[in-house]
Amino acid sequence: MNRRRPYRQRTRPNHERWLVSYADFITLLFAFFVVLYASSQGDQKKAARLSGAIEEAFQDLGLGESPQNGPLPPLRALEMRSNEGSLSSLSTREQVGHMSHRMSAEEIQVLNNELERLLASEIKRQDVTIRSAPDGLIISLQELGFFDSGSASLRPSSRDAFARIAAVLEERKCRVRIEGHTDPVPIHTALFDSNWELSTARATGLVKLLIQKYKFEPSNLAAGGYAEFHPVADNDTEEGRRLNRRVDVVIVSAIIASGRASSSPGKAQDAEPAR
Repeated sequence: MNRRRPYRQRTRPNHERWLVSYADFITLLFAFFVVLYASSQGDQKKAARLSGAIEEAFQDLGLGESPQNGPLPPLRALEMRSNEGSLSSLSTREQVGHMSHRMSAEEIQVLNNELERLLASEIKRQDVTIRSAPDGLIISLQELGFFDSGSASLRPSSRDAFARIAAVLEERKCRVRIEGHTDPVPIHTALFDSNWELSTARATGLVKLLIQKYKFEPSNLAAGGYAEFHPVADNDTEEGRRLNRRVDVVIVSAIIASGRASSSPGKAQDAEPAR
């Protein structure tokens, strides 16, 4: 006689355990997006000022080009909108009483005409050339008229011409970048081992002269040496090499009074630029 085995109820496998892992994953994903959203809501004013400062620094070094009258970058535009009615969020340089004023095409043309009038004799001798560029107005001082070959010292005969340039720039409170350039002919003297050193010495020498003799604000000046690597003419010809041996005075922008704390940005912007 067969005996029945006792019935043992077998537990069926739970096929819904994946829901637990899925719920954990969704929770983590939600937390991740919450963190991203919170990060994106940071201090946009500080981000705007940082963006503007970086852009301005690269332009001062000649590493960035921007249209004279083009639209503002998104963060710069955001900063201007957020600053309406208050000067408290202006940059540090603006808070001390100045702010950079990017010259318009009309202002550049007026300045160009005045410099051409004051430097007519030097332009006629081809010691000076003036041209517009995305960075601003560029006054090229040719080596032939302003420096002895292999020297970083300004010729005594050219100091009067440089004084006229300095007077115009100081009157308008311009921000200026001095750039030294050479041709590719190697140089090796007791003072300069390479064209890099010569071009840099010429640029820094003129910056020093602007500060010490003409009382320019050091914060409005910059200097750089580019050796032979930023030519404006063909180095295969003597004439081209002559044009490349130069010091460029780049008028980046002008400085205008930003007004006191009781003034509004609108009034400061409407003020006549000190140019």
